[in-house]
Formats: sequence, structure tokens, C-alpha cells
Amino acid sequence: MGGNTSCVEVCVAGERVIFDAGTGCARSESPCGTAARCASLFLSHVHWDHIQGLPFFAPLYEDDVLLRAYAGRETGRTLRGALAGQMSFPYFPVRFDDITASVTCTDLAPRDRVEVGGRGVIVHGVSGHHPDGAFVYRLEHKGHAVVYATDLESSPEVDARVIEIARGADVLIFDAQYTPEEYAGDGGKRAKVGWGHSTMLDAARIAREAGVGTLALFHHDPGQSDAAVAEKERRAREVFARTVAAREGAVIDVPRAKKGVP
Repeated sequence: MGGNTSCVEVCVAGERVIFDAGTGCARSESPCGTAARCASLFLSHVHWDHIQGLPFFAPLYEDDVLLRAYAGRETGRTLRGALAGQMSFPYFPVRFDDITASVTCTDLAPRDRVEVGGRGVIVHGVSGHHPDGAFVYRLEHKGHAVVYATDLESSPEVDARVIEIARGADVLIFDAQYTPEEYAGDGGKRAKVGWGHSTMLDAARIAREAGVGTLALFHHDPGQSDAAVAEKERRAREVFARTVAAREGAVIDVPRAKKGVP
């Protein structure tokens, strides 16, 4: 299903919006096209698997590029400090302050609203539930919406927030790292309770309650085979029929997804 860590790109109204900067961020091609010289990056959180692709993001080294980066103000450290920390000696040869693109970093509070590019694209977020904190984001434009909800663990309180922000979205991208059996530690294996991730059945239930168009199961456990991910997809469809498993390089057309057609 692909070996890259979290990175999702949304092309909307001529804007390039990226959710998380995992290793997928290092891919040279963009569905938004090479003409997009400005990008907005929204980080769910700054754990390494969600930022480790940024030093290899080629546009950082082009002097006519603007990158606007945002993250929740939950880690006790500024976003700029977190990003600069991984690009410091001895971990990387180029310092964050030496990159040639223009980069702005904004720390967000829950429900802060960001207008991307002045074309009616709005992004806002709420707190999820993950060690050190994480944000769930909703992107809106002209009556359509995409919700990015990864690295969060289901609970009644969290589910209520996510259902609220995901209500009626065309696409819900939701953390589905575990099966219920893996989460509970069935068969004598170590339980994953408190690790900050959900199951595909949590995802399907929330998608159904929020009335979304299409659910994309996301953040698969790296130990799961392609067949295991396909089985998660099958089981989730028993709860929410319009479910797909996220796959490397997959593209979802948002207007079609609103009707449950990826």
C-alpha cells in the first residue's frame, strides 16, 4: 500500500494545501502541477514521522517559493523551533534558517480559522487525542469540505469533536491504524490502548454519524500487509459502505466523493 509516512495534498482553487510532511512530502511530482509556487502546510503534530520529509521537500530550496506552515499550539514548543530542530547538527547538513524559500510558521489555537490564498479556501481545526497533542483539520471551499483526522484515539469526548467538525464533509481521512483485536491486545499481544490511534471500525462509525461522503482509512500500521489493509477496508464497509483504504498515490475527486464515489 506504500511505504511513505503521512502526507496528503489537496489542490483547490489554484492553491496547494498539504496536510503533514512525512516522507511522502519528498516526492517530486505534485497533483497541483509545477506552477504552484506557494503552498500551505498544516501539520497535525510534529512527531518525526509527520515532519521528516520536509528537509527533502524540493521547493524549500527554490528562492521564488513561499511555504506557509501551521500547527497546533499544543507541544510546548513553537512550530519554527520544532522544524528547525530536525534540521540541525548533526542530523541534517542544511540549517532551517539557510533554506532559500520564504517560510512562515504560525502556531494555531483550536478553532482558529485560516484563509488560504484569499480565494475562499478556509482551514480550521480542533484538538484530537494523541501523545503530545494533535490537530484535526477541516478544509472548506464553496460548499465542499475535506477533513484530515489522523493520529487520534477514539473516546466519547474526542468522537463528539470530530463528528462536529466532520459533519457533512465530502471526504473524511481518518486514522485507522489498528484492528479492534490489535487495539485490545487479543491473543496475548500487547494492547495499543493509550497509543493515540484508532481502529477502522471507529473510523467507520464516526463517518456514518457525521454523514460524510467518502471515508478514507489512513495511517495504516506498518506491520500490516496489503491483504490485511484490504481486510480492514472490507470490515469497515460493513459499517460504512463508502469506505476506501488510503493507498500510495491515490487521488480522490472531491465532488464525486460527496456522492460516495472516490
